[in-house]
Amino acid sequence: MRELRLALRFARRELRGGFQGFRIFFLCLLLGSAAISGVESLSDAFLTGLQDQGQVLLGGDVSVNLVHRMATPKELAFLDGQGRVSRTVSMRAMAYARDNQARQLVELKAVDGRWPLFGAPSLTPTQDLRDVIACEDDGVCGVAAEQSLLDRLHVTRGDLIKLGNATFRIMAVLDSEPDRISTGFTLGPQLLVSTRGLPATGLVTPESLVDYTYRIALNNVGKDSAQSRAAISTFRARAQSTFPDAGWNIRDRTDAAPGIKRFVEQLTMFLTLVGLVALGVGGVGAGQAILAFLDRKRADIAILKTLGASGGFVFLVFFLQVMLVAVLATMLGAGLGAALPFATVWIYGSRLPVPPSFGLYPVPLLLSLAFGLLSAVAFAVPPLSRARTVPPASLFRDLVAPQRAEGQNFYRAISAAAAIGIATLTLLVAPSPVFAAEFLAGAIASLALLRLLAEAMRRSIAALPRSRSPLLRLALTNLVRPGAATGGVVTALGLGLTLLATVTLLDATINTQVTSALPARAPSFFFVDIQPGETANFDRVIGSFSGASDYKRTPMIRGRITALNGVPSAEARVAPDSKWALNGDRGITYAAMPPPGTIVTDGKWWPANYQGPTLISLDQAVAHGTGLKIGDSMTLNVLGRSFDGRIANLRKVDFTTGGQNFVLVLSPGLIDKAPHAYLATVRVTSAQENAMYMAVTDQFPNISTVRVKDAIQQVQDLLSSLAQGVSAASLVTILAGMLVLAGAIAAGARARLYDATILKILGATRARIALVYVIEYGVLGLATGAIALLAGTLAAWVIADSILDVPLTFDLKAVLVTVVGGGAATLFFGLLGALGALRGRPARRLRTA
Repeated sequence: MRELRLALRFARRELRGGFQGFRIFFLCLLLGSAAISGVESLSDAFLTGLQDQGQVLLGGDVSVNLVHRMATPKELAFLDGQGRVSRTVSMRAMAYARDNQARQLVELKAVDGRWPLFGAPSLTPTQDLRDVIACEDDGVCGVAAEQSLLDRLHVTRGDLIKLGNATFRIMAVLDSEPDRISTGFTLGPQLLVSTRGLPATGLVTPESLVDYTYRIALNNVGKDSAQSRAAISTFRARAQSTFPDAGWNIRDRTDAAPGIKRFVEQLTMFLTLVGLVALGVGGVGAGQAILAFLDRKRADIAILKTLGASGGFVFLVFFLQVMLVAVLATMLGAGLGAALPFATVWIYGSRLPVPPSFGLYPVPLLLSLAFGLLSAVAFAVPPLSRARTVPPASLFRDLVAPQRAEGQNFYRAISAAAAIGIATLTLLVAPSPVFAAEFLAGAIASLALLRLLAEAMRRSIAALPRSRSPLLRLALTNLVRPGAATGGVVTALGLGLTLLATVTLLDATINTQVTSALPARAPSFFFVDIQPGETANFDRVIGSFSGASDYKRTPMIRGRITALNGVPSAEARVAPDSKWALNGDRGITYAAMPPPGTIVTDGKWWPANYQGPTLISLDQAVAHGTGLKIGDSMTLNVLGRSFDGRIANLRKVDFTTGGQNFVLVLSPGLIDKAPHAYLATVRVTSAQENAMYMAVTDQFPNISTVRVKDAIQQVQDLLSSLAQGVSAASLVTILAGMLVLAGAIAAGARARLYDATILKILGATRARIALVYVIEYGVLGLATGAIALLAGTLAAWVIADSILDVPLTFDLKAVLVTVVGGGAATLFFGLLGALGALRGRPARRLRTA
C-alpha cells in the first residue's frame, strides 16, 4: 500500500506539467467515449420517449387489428366491455381530382367519432376533426389530406375529389396524426375520412385488402406502470382464451412502434460498434504515444532504477499516470455524450419522429466509462511493460536496437483480459450478439489485414533500388527507418478509410440495383384489389396495349402464421433475420401447378389434381430461419379461421426481382374457397406507361394502382439517407485515425527537428526539405488510401456476395474518397507537423542541443 501511495504521488507530480505526450491519447479516448455515451444516451432517450408516449403513438392502451374482416358483434361486445373503443378502417385507394385528370394512390383511413382516444391531429386551419370530416346535407363528406396530395392532384382546400363512387370535399390539410408512426411504411399521402362516409365509396368488399383496427383505452388503467402492465396482460389473456381462433394481431402501448424500436436498437448497436472501432483506432495511437512518452522519459526511468526503484514500481508510476489521464478523458467524453439528446432536439426539433425523453441515463455513462477504461488498459499495458523489464542501459539504445523484453506473459494476460472484457460487454449489451460478434471479428480482421499490408508496404519500399534523387531517397528512407510510424498510421487511418470505402461501394452497389438492375427486372405496375368479377375486363384492358409484357395475375389473401409445429409463433425460436415472416400478416396465394420461374430446392410440388389436406410451399430462407423442414406443420389464420398445413416443398424466392414473391404458396382445396381478390403485375414500354395508368384508373377506380418507379424512388431516398448516416458515423473512426496520424507526427517532431538542422547545415534550403516531407507524406497518404481501398473493396464484395446476393458495383467515387482523401489528410497533417522543423534556425538548435 505504501508503494502504491508513493507511485500515485509520482504520477500526480508528473501530470502537474500538463498532458504533454498524452494529448492524442486523451483526445482518442474522449472521442470514443463521447461517441458511445452519446449514441447510447440518445437511444435510451428515444426508447423512453416511445415508452412514455406509447398511448398517444398507438392511439390507445391496446390495439386489435384484423385483415379482410371487421370484428363480429360478439367480438365487438367483448372489446366494448374492456374500455372505450375507437374504430378505424385503413386501405389503399385511388383519389381523383374532379376538375382535371390528375389521380394519385392514397393511404385511406376512415375514423369514427372517438378517434383519436389520445392526442390530437394537427390540421391547417386549426379546427375540430369531427367538423372537418362531417357530411353535408347534399351527401358530400369532408376529408383531411396531406399537402403532398393537394400538390399532386393540383387542388386546394375546398375543392372536390373522388374516391371510388363517392365525392368528397377537402376541408383541411393534415399536418400530423398522433398514431401515424404506428402504421409503418406507406406508398402514398394520407387521407382521413369518416367511417360514415366510407361505405358510399364502394371500396370495401369482402375481397378487398382492408385493415380494421380497434384501439382501446382500458378500464381501470392508472398512471402506475405496474398496474398498466397488469391490465394489458389481463386483456391479452382474456382475448386469447375467449377468441383463440380470431386471428387478432394485438399490440399494446409498450410496443407502439415496433419497427422504429427495432431500427433504433439496431442503429444504436451499429454506432456503438463504430465507437468501439474508434477506441481501437485510438488504441493504436495510444500505444505509439506511450512509446514516445517513454522515449522522452528514458533518463528518468534510468535514474529511478539506478536509485533502487523496482521494475514493478516504475511500471506502476507510469500506469497510474496513464490511467488518471484515461479516467479524466472517459469521464469528460461520457459527459459530452450525455448532452447529445438535448442537442438533437435543439437541432432537429419537430422533425424528429418521436421526441426523445430528456434525462440523465446512467447505463450509457457506465458503458462509456467501462469501454474507455478497458480500452486504455488493453492498449497501454504492453508498451508500459517495457519500462519495467528493459535494463536501464538498454533504454538509451532501445530505438535502434530494441531489446527483447522478458517476462511479458503477465502483462499480455492483463491486456488480453481487458480485450476479452470489451468483447464480452459488447455481446451482452448488443440486441443481436451474432451481428456484434461478426462486426467485431470483421474489425479485428481488418486491423490485422491493414497491419500486414502496412508491413508489406514497408518491406517493399526498403527493397526498392536506391534512387539517384537524394530527395526521393531521403523521403522513402524516412518511411522505413527505426521508429517510423508508418505501420501505425496505415493501420489507424486506414481502418477509418476502409469503413468509408466499404460504405461507399455498398451504397453504389445498392443504388445500382435499385435504379438500374431492379427497374430492368421489376414490373412497371402493381395492381391490388382486383375483384373476381373484374378479372375478365381487366385482362382485356391490359391486353389491349401492344407494349405490355410479363403480365401476371395471381389470387391473393392475407393471413398470419400463428404456430410452427404447434408452438405459438411468439414462443418459437426463430433467427432474427426471419422474424419478419411471423410479425403481422403475410400475402398468401394458391396454385395447382408451380408458377413460372419457381425453383424448388427441396421436396416436390403437389399433383395438379391434388384435393387432400393443405400443403405448403415455403421460402427456403424463412424455413432455414424458423428451423422448419419438409413434413413439418404450420398453423395459419385467415379471415379469423385457423387451419394447419404441412410443408411439402421449399422454394428459392428472389426478392430482388421486385415482382410477385410469396413466402407462402398453398395447395387449392381450402384457401381458394375463401373470399379473395387478385394481385397483378405487368411491364409496359415507357411510351405506353402513362396511357395504361390512365386507362386502368379510369375504368377501375376501386383498384389500387402502384407505379413501381414511385415506390423505387421512396426506397432509394431511404437507402440514400441511411448511407449518408453510416458514412457520417464512419467519420468518427476517420477522425480517430487522423488524431493518431497527428500524434505520430508529433511524436517524431524532435527527430524531424534534428534532421532538418543537419540538412540545413549541409546546405539544404527550406523548400527542398519541404519537398522531402511532401514526397514522404504524399507516398504514405496515397499508400494508406490505396490499402484502405483494397481492404474496403474486399469487405464490400464479401457483404454484397454473401449477404445481399448481388454483384459488387465498383464506383470511382470510392477511389477518390479513399485514395485522394487519405493522401490529402496525411499530407496536410504531415506538413502542419513539419512547420516547426522548417522554421527552426540551425544555430539556435545547435546551442540548445
